[in-house]
Amino acid sequence: MKHLVILFTLISSLGFGQEKLDKLLDKWNTRNVPYISVETLALPKTNAILLDAREKKEYEVSHLEDAIYVGYHKFKLEETIKKLPKDKNAKIVVYCSLGIRSETVAHKLIKAGYTNVFNLYGGIFKWKNSAFQVVDTLGKPTEKVHSFNKDWGRWLEKGQKVF
Repeated sequence: MKHLVILFTLISSLGFGQEKLDKLLDKWNTRNVPYISVETLALPKTNAILLDAREKKEYEVSHLEDAIYVGYHKFKLEETIKKLPKDKNAKIVVYCSLGIRSETVAHKLIKAGYTNVFNLYGGIFKWKNSAFQVVDTLGKPTEKVHSFNKDWGRWLEKGQKVF
């Protein structure tokens, strides 16, 4: 059943919304960090360390399960490295709302010598739009997602928007 959900999600993501998201990310990103899709990240054997590159108030509303908050404006590479394994080949996925802020943070990790770093394509918005679960600060599933502001929030199609 899970495979059918993933297949349906893949097929439905190939439409017009995908093209618009591609254009948005092309406008803001330099693609100096490889993307990973939400569908690939959701696979059981992905085993990635998840880093949330949004602001603290966004993370506190909801985040991907087991994600580590690292922030964006107050991101500190030295502090983040302390939270990571010594193995610089460990798989790391950085995400934000859509994948713009996370590219900057992920690129800093690559420049610090990490070799298996990815940017989550479409961020937490695409994750939630694809019907994957987010959790609150207590680790409980929630429908709430901080949508940054009304302009960026239009990209969040599922769940309850929090500003």
